[in-house]
Order: sequence, then structure tokens, then C-alpha cells
Amino acid sequence: MPIRTLIHFGFGFVLLFSSVGVALADMPEYRADGLPEPSIATSLPANGDPFGHRAALAAQGVNFNLWYRNDTLGNLAGGQRRGFVNQGLFEPSLSIDFGELAGLDGLSFYSNLFVIHNTGRMRRDYVGGVNTIAAIEAVPTLRLSELWLEQKFLDDRMSLRAGVLAADVEFFFSAASTLFLQSDFATISALNLPSGGPAYPLATPGIRFAVNPVRDATWRIAVYNGDPAGPGAGDEQVRNHNGTNFRVRDPALIFSEAELRANRGDQDQGLARTLKLGGWAHLGGFDDMRRTDDGSRLADPASSGVPLRRRGNGGLYAVLDQQLFRPAGGGADSGATLFLRGSVSPSDRSTIGQYLDGGVVFAGLVADRPEDRFGFGLIYARFSDGVRDYDRDRLSFPGGTGHVRDYELNLELTYQARILPGFDLQPVLTRIWHAGGEPGRNALVAGIRAHIRF
Repeated sequence: MPIRTLIHFGFGFVLLFSSVGVALADMPEYRADGLPEPSIATSLPANGDPFGHRAALAAQGVNFNLWYRNDTLGNLAGGQRRGFVNQGLFEPSLSIDFGELAGLDGLSFYSNLFVIHNTGRMRRDYVGGVNTIAAIEAVPTLRLSELWLEQKFLDDRMSLRAGVLAADVEFFFSAASTLFLQSDFATISALNLPSGGPAYPLATPGIRFAVNPVRDATWRIAVYNGDPAGPGAGDEQVRNHNGTNFRVRDPALIFSEAELRANRGDQDQGLARTLKLGGWAHLGGFDDMRRTDDGSRLADPASSGVPLRRRGNGGLYAVLDQQLFRPAGGGADSGATLFLRGSVSPSDRSTIGQYLDGGVVFAGLVADRPEDRFGFGLIYARFSDGVRDYDRDRLSFPGGTGHVRDYELNLELTYQARILPGFDLQPVLTRIWHAGGEPGRNALVAGIRAHIRF
């Protein structure tokens, strides 16, 4: 079934159930007065709402959020070149609960924008790696991100979402990992999917269905247009510069994921756990990493130079957030939490064959600074056997230069300090080994991030 037909069906399904009124919209990220939690507005006179407009909108089910992140980062050693960058992401978002606004229970709307600025891109311009160093890195622009309707029904046990969607907000996602600047859509998916897949800063038309058969279990599946930017030369973020390509004719990308949770409630005593098992499949064509269409080696100067086309690509993954220590009276995110994500993809048509990231997050352990968090995180991305074989082939022919790409490894150390509610400062130190898979190309990046949420 074409992606366009699926999306039309999804919108129709949402509108059909919008008249049934069997579920209550849930916006837990907002307080009754319309402030996100936390918000720097709580440190301002009248909570930053002197005329009561924000509270009045919230009473009608309309909430907005203004979030700004800024990084100052320097490559102190190694990589491609030394230097500093400043980058920022301003993200306004709007949420509407149509149950509150118009009596359409369970129907909600969400949209967000990205206003991106920078003086350079640390990963691409200075380090030359493949793993994320700071997840807000992107081409400067004003960009539409997500724009969707969601209908919940059967007492919120099922939901359908349709519109312009980003996969990285729901799939292959570790909540514990979000402390780290390098937390992002996993490298293996970003490099193996056309245009990096529907992940920051790109989104694409799609539909997502989710069901909660029991309290602590969720299954979700989504179908997206398979190329957020569309085919072409150059940077995919330039090809879809403002997020308004709205492509629906590309081969589909399908994600499916099962999630199991334990001890996530505020009153639970045991160690919290979230386990996700999932996979993705892209129905388009992909170039073979080593072979041409006539069966010869792609690196051979005498070959046709046209890669063999493979049908489809995919991957399997697992995500674990496991609390290691829960202080007395602490919540599911307090104490110490281990996170792990791992994935594999076919080697003959994938740039990255194996991927693993993980780390430990410590929260609420500083007695007089209960909102501070700190920890360490690792990313390991191994280039596929197909890529490595191509490199070996290239070196075996006369005049072949370069190296055999092996892996890239990132280690991030960070501390997030709460200055005011809604205002955090976060120093960071990141060590990169084998940037871009090149043995001996290492780098050291240091800097600070500021978070402001209003």
C-alpha cells in the first residue's frame, strides 16, 4: 500500500474517532496554569503571566512551550582541525487538547518549530566523525518539525497519530540517555537510512498506532515516508531546508517496537526498568557496499562503478533503562540508572553494521542540589563488513590510499546543574577515538550547554 494512501487513511481514522469521545487527552508536561514543568517563568513576577493569558489558554486546553538550548564547544586536540563553535536551537511548540477546547474527547494536536543557528558544526567541520557530539547540531534555518493529530480511544489504551512525524521521539529511544549532549537517533539508523531517516532535524509524513494491552506494556508501529529530504546530491538538510517537502511517494519506512515497564510509579518501591525490543524495515533500494551490478568489485578502477542494488534494508534493536539504586522515597528517575542501546543491520548494504551505546546517570544524589544530574555515556559504532571489505579492495589496487574504516568510539562526561527551575548549565567533556573510522584520528571536545525553558 503506498505511503500516501496510508496517511490519508490515518487522517480519516483520526477524524472518525474524534466524534466518539471515549478517551481523555493527557498533557502531563504542563501545569494547570499552562507552565511546563520545570519553567523559568516560576522565577518571574506573576509566573511570567501578568495578564493571565497563558493560564486562560491552558484552561481551554491550549498550551505552548518555549525552549532554548545553546552550546559553546571547542575541539581542543585532534580531529580535522581545532576551533570553537557556538550553536543554538530555539524550539517553540503548541499543544491543543480538543477535549477541553471543543468537547472532542481524546483528540489532540501538536506542532513544533526549530530555529537553528551556529557558527559551524563541531562533528562535521572540526572532528570529522559519524557519532553525535551535540545533538542540536544542524544546518542553520527556520524549520517545521512535527505537525500531527492524535486520537486516543478505549480509555487511552489505544491511540492513532497522523501527520508529519519524527521517529526518534518514540522509537529506539532511551529516556535515561537524554542527559547527554550526544543523545540522539542512533548512528546506525541515521547512517543506514536515506537522508538520515525521520529524526532531528528532519521529520516526514507518516502514521503511528500504539496500544497498551496492560498497564506496563506498550506496542507501537509506524509507517513513514522513507526519505524525508528526497533523493539528490548534497546535504539532505539543505534539500529539505524548511521541513516542508511533505514527500509521500518514496518507499515506506516501518518501525515496530514492544515496550515493557516495571516499578515506574511514584509509589513503587522496587528498581525501575524499561525494556524495548524493536526493528525497522525500509522497502526501497540500497547500494551494495562492495559489489557492482556486473558482480565485480566496486573499488576496481576497471569496474562499471555502478553499485549492485539491493532490495530493502532493516535493523533489529534493544533498549534498556535499568535503575541500579533507588533512594528511599525516590522516583523512577532518581538514584543511579544504567542505559543500554544496541542494534545490528545487514552488512552488505549498510554503512554501520553494529551499534552500542550506554552509560550511567546519577540523579538526586547531591543533598543540597536535588535537581542536579551527572554521568558518563559511551557510543560505539562499527563500520560494516561491506564497508571494510571495500576499503581493503581499494587499498589492494595500484595507487590505493587511505585506511580501512573500523569503528568510532565516543565517551562523554557531563554534569547538569540546576541554576533556577527551567534554567540549567551543563559542562561537558567528550573524547572521540577513531573519528570517521580512521585509526589514529582522535579528538577531545569540551564545552558547556545552557537550557532555558519558559
